[in-house]
Amino acid sequence: MNNKSNSNPVTVKPVENNKDLKKFIYFPSKIYKDDSVWVPPMWSSEYREYKNKKNAVLAHSDYQLFLAYMDGKTVGRIIVYIDYNFNKFYKTRTGFFGAFESINNSGVGKSLLEKAETWLYEKGMTFVRGPIDPVAEKWGFVIDGYEQDQIFMSPHNPPYYNDIIAASGYSKVKDLLVYSADMGNGYRMPDRFKRFSDFLLKKRPNLTVRRINLKNINSEAQHIWKIMNTAVSGNWGYVPIEIDEVRDIVKKLKAIVDPDAILFVEDNGVPVGCALGFPDINRIIKKNHGRMLPFGFIRFITDLKKINDYRLWALAVLEEYHGMGFDVLLYAKLYEALLSKRIRMEANYILEDNVYIKNALLKLGMTQIKRYRVYEKYLFDNKKLDR
Repeated sequence: MNNKSNSNPVTVKPVENNKDLKKFIYFPSKIYKDDSVWVPPMWSSEYREYKNKKNAVLAHSDYQLFLAYMDGKTVGRIIVYIDYNFNKFYKTRTGFFGAFESINNSGVGKSLLEKAETWLYEKGMTFVRGPIDPVAEKWGFVIDGYEQDQIFMSPHNPPYYNDIIAASGYSKVKDLLVYSADMGNGYRMPDRFKRFSDFLLKKRPNLTVRRINLKNINSEAQHIWKIMNTAVSGNWGYVPIEIDEVRDIVKKLKAIVDPDAILFVEDNGVPVGCALGFPDINRIIKKNHGRMLPFGFIRFITDLKKINDYRLWALAVLEEYHGMGFDVLLYAKLYEALLSKRIRMEANYILEDNVYIKNALLKLGMTQIKRYRVYEKYLFDNKKLDR
């Protein structure tokens, strides 16, 4: 959409009923109707999460949905929320926004953000950070690599969103990077990593690597919860994960799990690390236009086994096992398990200042293809306050 004049008045109103909620959910289809990269959400799933208020993050948050109108038409949307778990953990007063969509009009975007800021200010928040979408599990605006395909549970947006937010007084707080390795297009893991993993298993016969057991999914979710809560506790933006959040993620992904892509490394039978990969079902969602009915589910089942794009969602090892090469072991075994499928693996949400992980991915021969940016703003006249 072309940038229109800002002279027309913009009205921002809260979502108050089911009709408003449907406008909120389906509005992105107007923004991206001519965007070949964009993939719609699973409309029915997103509707249920908002309507039934069963989202794991929103369950312990205060939040409000807003719609922007101009000339009687819906022209933007935003969710603003206070994650009390985050604020308790960091002893801060930070609010968040997400699900931001706007026509290419700085007045619309600014009005949405101002409404979110006012809502947070009135509830005593000091900072606003975003975009972080609690329902779609998406962090940041794409700032580099717009032309790259949008993988499942990752953001996509027009470039002008970054202009709108910068003009509204927001500054970068963190960049998240994306790396790719395409096994179907010549990528091969360097031999030294295979040799190292074989050496490690021989040296420490108490170590084993196994696939996820789908027949015991609740127990496996507990293992993931324990590992993730301790292994990434020092990462930026980390908040202790509630078991309900893990179960929510497992529930979302259970239907698409490829057991070859979810591995545990065990020490004497006790899981101490995990690699969590899953097929990129965005290709199927895009083909079905975000709908499972009437024939979407049949296509989903049929096409799932044909997917050759995967996302590496997490790779984590308990802190007491850091520096022992368990991460290399997991990656090597993941590579071995998926090589015959000739997949492309995309590692998302790599912190820009996580030098250890960035160097490891580069040594593994992966290529950086995209960058997301998360922004932040002070709410008290932009005065810098202690967190």
